[in-house]
Amino acid sequence: MKDIIFFNPVFKQMIWGGNRMRAEYGYDIPGDDTGECWAVSAHAKGDCTVRGGEFDGMTLSKLWKERRDVFGNVPGEEFPLLIKIIDAKADLSIQVHPDDAYAGEHENGALGKTECWYILDCDKDAQIVVGHNAASKEELKSMIAEGRWEELIRVRPIQKGDFFQIEPGTVHAIKKGNLILETQQSSDITYRLYDYGRLQNGKPRELHIEKSIDVIRCPHEDVQTGRITKAFVGGELETLVVCQFYTVQKLTADGRFMLSQEGPFTIASVIEGEGWIDGVSVKKGDHFILPAGFGSFEVEGKMTMIVSHL
Repeated sequence: MKDIIFFNPVFKQMIWGGNRMRAEYGYDIPGDDTGECWAVSAHAKGDCTVRGGEFDGMTLSKLWKERRDVFGNVPGEEFPLLIKIIDAKADLSIQVHPDDAYAGEHENGALGKTECWYILDCDKDAQIVVGHNAASKEELKSMIAEGRWEELIRVRPIQKGDFFQIEPGTVHAIKKGNLILETQQSSDITYRLYDYGRLQNGKPRELHIEKSIDVIRCPHEDVQTGRITKAFVGGELETLVVCQFYTVQKLTADGRFMLSQEGPFTIASVIEGEGWIDGVSVKKGDHFILPAGFGSFEVEGKMTMIVSHL
């Protein structure tokens, strides 16, 4: 196939959400508390529909089930990846994700969640939480029981363009003032460890202390992704991470060049600028899939994309 498959995003209103996606991408968001854009998703809680072309109006989950050839006949019950944009007007909860084995056993066969963050934009003094300071499970339990949150969590300064791989078992939180593109396994399993005592509809949100303690890795070890850049005439391709679930790259165009498709199919999000893929116009805020067999293609324009593949 040589048809690019574009998607209509699904939006999620959140207690910590904002309205930056309207200004940044021109999205018709449902309110000023829009925290997530599920940009490429076949998950039951947010199933994107195809915009235009042969499959117009079809959900990604239906396309995955009925036309597996579009995805190179990759095996698996569920479409494997989920691409989000996250607008954090306020801090997200301190949380942790399980791996496939734990989620499969404790969450009705669901996938675990390995994810990664590309910082699209952030406030001048923005921060994130990645990791903790407990040396053992015993120390972790006592710090949680005594509410020693500031001592427990690792808060890090960030800037636009930073990238983080969040492995299962990693204590993490996106904090206020961040706009992030997230590539993850297609899973909505999150264990909330701490929520600052916030109320939603007059009640505290549910915490998952025991499950969190079960899955948190002790001691914490940072993941070194080793970003590698390949420059060529008209652009560059920076590999951000390669792991068992995905490869994520940053593609920058400032001219015209040819690329060859990697992996069975390619997911792409235009995060800056505009241009053309094989003569098809794409712009900031577009999310699409280059299907299996797309092969070599021409990129032209002045734009930046985050691309991923299996």
